[in-house]
Amino acid sequence: MSTIYHLAQKPYWEAAERSGLYAGGPNDVRDGFIHFSSNTEIETSASLYCKGMADLILVAVNSEKLGPILKWENSRDGVFFPHLYGNLDTTLVEWTKLLTVGKDGRHEFPSLD
Repeated sequence: MSTIYHLAQKPYWEAAERSGLYAGGPNDVRDGFIHFSSNTEIETSASLYCKGMADLILVAVNSEKLGPILKWENSRDGVFFPHLYGNLDTTLVEWTKLLTVGKDGRHEFPSLD
């Protein structure tokens, strides 16, 4: 299994849990896809784009369940990132975790595989 991760703002994720579909947050909607990261890139993504942001939920998804709407594309510094071109069915989510923010403004992540 290849797990990929998304950083969701709590209000958007809670709405998705009610509806069963997640269209992403404002940046995802603007860019036309839902941004995901691998386990080796998610903490860097959080520090670059979400530092200090409260109510941030880490969403873990098995990439193999997403099918052809998931594309791995060259993004930051020549690194390939998974982009989901469509809504995320919340039943495909493996787990979620509300991230806490440390004193340095960085999010505290669980151990990721």
